[in-house]
Amino acid sequence: METTTTKKELTNPISDLISDEIYDLLLSRGLINERAVRDYIIRKKFKSLRAQKLRTGDAIDSIREEYPYLQFDTIRKIVHNPPKSLAN
Repeated sequence: METTTTKKELTNPISDLISDEIYDLLLSRGLINERAVRDYIIRKKFKSLRAQKLRTGDAIDSIREEYPYLQFDTIRKIVHNPPKSLAN
């Protein structure tokens, strides 16, 4: 049973926003911006770590363990700069 949950999390990393079916449909049509999804997950994790009273630098270092290809400053920019709005 736990394997199914893990598989769903890997399939739809934004399940708190959209259903698995919609995510799969958008992904199959090339309408998912994977970088934006990654940045959303990083922001969410950063907020969670900060809520646990972890220092900013330590929170970013923790995130870097999951995304070793990203520089410290890149993660800092992701978490401190809000995403660009499509309305602008």
